[in-house]
Amino acid sequence: MVQSIVELRNIAGTEAAVGWAGGHTIVVDRPEGKAGGLGLGFNGGQLLALAIGGCYCNDLRYVAHDLGVEIGEIAVTVQLELDGAPLVATNAVLSARCTTLDGSDPKILIDRAWSICTVANSLTRGVPTSLKGV
Repeated sequence: MVQSIVELRNIAGTEAAVGWAGGHTIVVDRPEGKAGGLGLGFNGGQLLALAIGGCYCNDLRYVAHDLGVEIGEIAVTVQLELDGAPLVATNAVLSARCTTLDGSDPKILIDRAWSICTVANSLTRGVPTSLKGV
């Protein structure tokens, strides 16, 4: 089993948080003027969409590497729909385009990467999520 752990802490003087994993950081906040938010970072919905798209971009590279194909350009857009109270993601649609340096058809890369995308597969299958009190 592989495990990923991230940490988040408040940023002094703001109502935002900084999150990190290893040496990488990201700021999480609400839009400016919303519940004390200053717009200093991404909100939860944006982070979810970035997780889907970012994981897929990485998987395109994994598949290309396994097949010995060099990618020229990757362009990914994730449209995340949220609804209800509490607000929840109800649909996510990923659009992907990539080119290969040798001019070969990238469809096999696009399809295979989608089939192994950790975040998309986890959401589709319904990852159990729980809160452990401290």
